[in-house]
Amino acid sequence: MADYKFIVWLNEEVKDPSILGGKGANLNKLVLMGVPVPPGFVITTEAFNYFMTVNGLKNKVLNVINEVIREGKPEEYEEAERRIKELIISTEVPRDLHDEIARAYMELSSMFNTDAVAVAVRSSASAEDLKTASFAGQQDTYLNVRGGVGGELIKYVKHVWASTYNARALAYRDEKDIPHDEAQMAVIVQKLVNGRAAGVMFTINPVTGNESEAVIEASWGLGEAVVGGMVTPDRWVVDKGGLVIKDRVISRKSVMMVRDEAGLTKMVEVPRDLVEKPSLSDKEVLALAKVGIELEGRLGYPLDIEWVIDADSGNIYIVQMRPETVYSGGKAKVISEAKATVGKAVVKGIAASPGVAVGRVRICLTPPEEARAKMSKGDILVTKMTNPDWVPYMRIASAIITDEGGMTSHAAIVSRELGIPAIVGTGNATSVLRDGEVYTVDAVHGGVVYEGEAKELVGKAKAVKEETMASANTNELILHIYRSIRTATGVYMNLGVPEKIDEYKDLPFDGIGLMRIEFVLSSYIGDHPLHLISIGNEEKFINKLAEGVAYVAKAIYPRPVIVRFSDFKSNEYRQLTGGEKFEPEERNPMLGWRGVSRYISREYEKAFRLEVRAIKRVREEMNLNNVHVMAPFVRAPWELEKFMEILNDEGLGRDRDFKVYAMAEIPSIALLVEDFAKYVDGFSIGSNDLTQLVMGVDRDNDILVRQNPRYFDEREPAVLRAMYEIIRRAHAMNKSVGICGQAPSVYPPEVTEFLVRVGIDYVSVNPDAVISTRLLIDSIERKVVLEELRELRRRLMPTDPEGEFREVFNKVFKG
Repeated sequence: MADYKFIVWLNEEVKDPSILGGKGANLNKLVLMGVPVPPGFVITTEAFNYFMTVNGLKNKVLNVINEVIREGKPEEYEEAERRIKELIISTEVPRDLHDEIARAYMELSSMFNTDAVAVAVRSSASAEDLKTASFAGQQDTYLNVRGGVGGELIKYVKHVWASTYNARALAYRDEKDIPHDEAQMAVIVQKLVNGRAAGVMFTINPVTGNESEAVIEASWGLGEAVVGGMVTPDRWVVDKGGLVIKDRVISRKSVMMVRDEAGLTKMVEVPRDLVEKPSLSDKEVLALAKVGIELEGRLGYPLDIEWVIDADSGNIYIVQMRPETVYSGGKAKVISEAKATVGKAVVKGIAASPGVAVGRVRICLTPPEEARAKMSKGDILVTKMTNPDWVPYMRIASAIITDEGGMTSHAAIVSRELGIPAIVGTGNATSVLRDGEVYTVDAVHGGVVYEGEAKELVGKAKAVKEETMASANTNELILHIYRSIRTATGVYMNLGVPEKIDEYKDLPFDGIGLMRIEFVLSSYIGDHPLHLISIGNEEKFINKLAEGVAYVAKAIYPRPVIVRFSDFKSNEYRQLTGGEKFEPEERNPMLGWRGVSRYISREYEKAFRLEVRAIKRVREEMNLNNVHVMAPFVRAPWELEKFMEILNDEGLGRDRDFKVYAMAEIPSIALLVEDFAKYVDGFSIGSNDLTQLVMGVDRDNDILVRQNPRYFDEREPAVLRAMYEIIRRAHAMNKSVGICGQAPSVYPPEVTEFLVRVGIDYVSVNPDAVISTRLLIDSIERKVVLEELRELRRRLMPTDPEGEFREVFNKVFKG
C-alpha cells in the first residue's frame, strides 16, 4: 500500500496530475486557481490499479475481452461489458483501500456537520484529456449518492470502475488502437450543491456597457428560474473599483426552482416570508462581485458567470463561466440614463428582438388590407399576431408589437432576422395604443412601449447599431479572427429573406442550415401555386422561387444551403392570391394539413412538384450544386417514402452531391428514428414544434406560458430527451443531425452545451447569434477534445441511453 496514493483532495497539490484522470485534473487545477467549486476528493487511478491487481482482475478482464470480442460486432462488446461488470461489481474492495475511502468520505461529511453528505460520484478516465482520444460520455456518473461507505458509495465507486469497460469504451479503444490493459479510472466524489439562492453575474454592466460595474441578478432556489426568465430577479449594481453597492432593486419573487429527492428540479411557490425579501445579503453580493472581479482579472476579459449559494454551508460555488461576448462587444451599450427622458410606459411585453425604435403606430387587424392602406416605411406595426402574409409590411416597419406570441412566435423569429425591435405577448397593445400616435419601442431594457419620442434613447441606440454593424461588417481583422475559430460542431445560419444574405454573408457560418421559402412565396410570388396552375402560369412560381434560392446559394458558394420546402399552414396559404378557392378552413391549422402530408396529397401534389422543379433548376441550370433540401413536419415513414418517390420522379433523387433531410419536429421521429432514416441523409431538429408536441402546448396560444413559462421551454427534460434519442439513434444509422429551431438562439449556453455534449453535428442559429454561438461551441469543445468529437459521435452508440441522457442533463442543468 505504501507505493500507492489512493486519495487526493481537489484542493491538494499533486506531483502527477495524471493519477486524477482528465476531469479530476481539470477540477484540481480550477480549485488551485482559487475558483470555488463544490468540495470533494478523487479516488485515484492508483486506487483502481490496486483494486484490479490485488483481486487478479486485470488478467480476467483481458481474457474476457480476447474471448468474446472476435469480429468487433456491437453485440460482442455488449457481452464483454456485461461479463466484466459482473466481475468487478461482485468483487470486494480491499480493506485498506476501503478504509481510506471511508476516512475521506467521513472527512468530507464532517465539513457539513453530517455523517453522510449527499455526493456526486463521477468518472474521470485517464485518457479523457488526450489530444487523440476524448472518451467523452463513455464512462458513468452517479448523482445524489447517500448512505456513506457502508451504504451506496462503495457500490457506485465500483460501478464507475466497471464503466472503464463499457461497450462504447471498449469499441473506442479498439478503434484508436489503445491497449485495454492501459485503461485506468479515477473517481471524483463531490458534495452535491443544494441551492439556497442562485443567479447570474456580469463583470460588465449589460445595459450600459460600463466596464467599471458588475451586475448581479439573483432569486431563491436554483438559477434555472433566473436564466429562464421564470422570475423577475433581484438586481444589484456593484462598483468594481471601490467594491460598493451602487444600486439595488428587490423584486417580488413568487416561484423558485428546487431540487427534489430524485435529483431533478421542480417549480414551487416561494415561502410567504421570502417573497419580498432580498435573496442575497449585502455581504454575499460583495463576495460574489469579488469572485467575478478576480476571475476577470486573471482571464483578461468580461465574464458571464452562473453561480449558486449552498443552502447547507452558505458557500458560493461557480457552476458555469463563459466570456461575455454580446455586451462587451458593444451590441447593447444603450445608456440607462436615457430612460430619464422617456415618456409614460403604456404597454409591456416580451422583448423578442433587441433594439430601440420610434415611429407612428399602425394598428392592423386584417391582413393585408389594413396594412396595405396604412403602413409606410418607418411605422410601427401593431397587430394581434403575425403570419407570413405580414412579411412585406414587417420589412418596412421600424418595430413590431403583438398582443400574442412568445420568443418562438412568427413575429419574434422574423423580427430577429430583419434586425428590427419586437415586443410580443403584450396582451393589450392593439386596444391600448392609439393608431397614428408616436411611440418609442424599447426592446433593450425589457419589452416596454413609451408614449412619445425618447430622442436620447433612440439616438444612442442608433449610434450603437452603426458601431456594431461597422465592427461586424467592415472590420476584416475581427471577422478573420472569428472565421479562424474552427469547431467540430458546425455553426450554420437560418435565413428567410434572400436579400438579407448581403448583410450576413461575411459572418463566420459554415452554411445555411434552414432557408425558409415562405418569404419568397408571400413576397416574391404572392399567388397560390394551385391558382397559378389553374391559369397556366406555373413558370412564374418556378422562376421566382429559383431566383430567391439562387440569390442566397450564389452569395455563399460553395457553402451549403439547405432549403426547407414550404411549411405554410392552410390559413397562411389562404392569404395568397387565389388561396381561398383551394384551401380548407381548419380549426387548428398548426396541427393540420401542412408539410409532407400536403405534398403527397392528391389535391396539392402538382403544386409541390413546382417547388421541386425550382430546386432542380437552381442545381442543374444555374449550376449551384451547393443547394440541398429538407422536408418539414414529417409524421410517418410511409409518407416520407411517398415524398421521396415524387423527388425521384422529378429527377431530383438523393446522391453523393445532393442531400435530402427531414425536419425532426414530431415525437414519432424520436420514437422511430431507424424507420425514417432509410429515406433521408439526416435530420434537422425543429425545437419549436418538437416542444409544442412533446409538451402538448399550442405555441400560438400563450395562456399556458403566461401561467408558467416552463410549459413551452425547450429545456424541459422530456424535450431534451427527445432530441437526445434522435441524435443517438440517427448516428447509429450513420445519419447526420443538426438543429435549426430557436432553442440555441433563445437559450444558447444551456441548450447548446447539451446538444454538443450529446453529439449534434451542427447548430443553425439566427444571424445575430452566429458569432456568439461559434465562440460558445469552441469553449465547450475544448472540454471534450475538439479533434475527436466528430468521430466519437458518429461511431458510438451508447448501450445505456437512459444513464447517458441523465448524466449529460445533470451536467448542463445542475444549477
